[in-house]
Amino acid sequence: MCGRFALWSLMRALAEEFDLEGSEFEMRPRYNIAPSQGVHVVARRDGADRLVEMRWGLVASWSKEASSRAPINARAETAAEKPTFRSPLRRRRVLVPADAFYEWRKSGGGRKVPMAIALRSRAPMALAGIYDVWRPPEGPALESFAILTTAANELMAPIHDRMPVIVPRASRARWLDPEVQDPARLADVLGPYPASEMEAHQVSTRVNSPANDGPELVEPVRGLY
Repeated sequence: MCGRFALWSLMRALAEEFDLEGSEFEMRPRYNIAPSQGVHVVARRDGADRLVEMRWGLVASWSKEASSRAPINARAETAAEKPTFRSPLRRRRVLVPADAFYEWRKSGGGRKVPMAIALRSRAPMALAGIYDVWRPPEGPALESFAILTTAANELMAPIHDRMPVIVPRASRARWLDPEVQDPARLADVLGPYPASEMEAHQVSTRVNSPANDGPELVEPVRGLY
């Protein structure tokens, strides 16, 4: 699964990496992004790719309420079949910028060791997301998203059996294209990212609490990994 990530790249770097338009504001670096929080994602709007804020945890359009238990992940292998994810996968896809994501590796005695995973190139990752729009009886509509996950690659397998889908640069335009509505045309994007292009290191257990933030959370610490 993917339950926590970090994004510290400056807007200039994100605009270049994701070919963004109309994104002239600055975002503060965030090192411990957690479910239910507002997150800036890349969405296709009016024919251009823009940063849009959405809540992490997908609330289906047909839901009776915006539950705080909304799913934060969707399995890539079955998303096209699940009522909550079927329509978003076909029509409402986003990219979730992340400089690193966290996963917890099981250790002796049931202990869980936090790990930070990033690209070797240090470029921001584009995690595959799907979103929906929920409209309450009163007030503004809520846009919310989930991150797709797939089987672990060789790097991730000792840490966890799942990992987020990372969309390569060459496939990002197709992922965001609302005219692409056949899941079969996206199947090649949904597999594990090459392990040779990624790296992982152990980080402080301070990342366990979403209340903690700061660049020290992604710094390597001594461990057994």
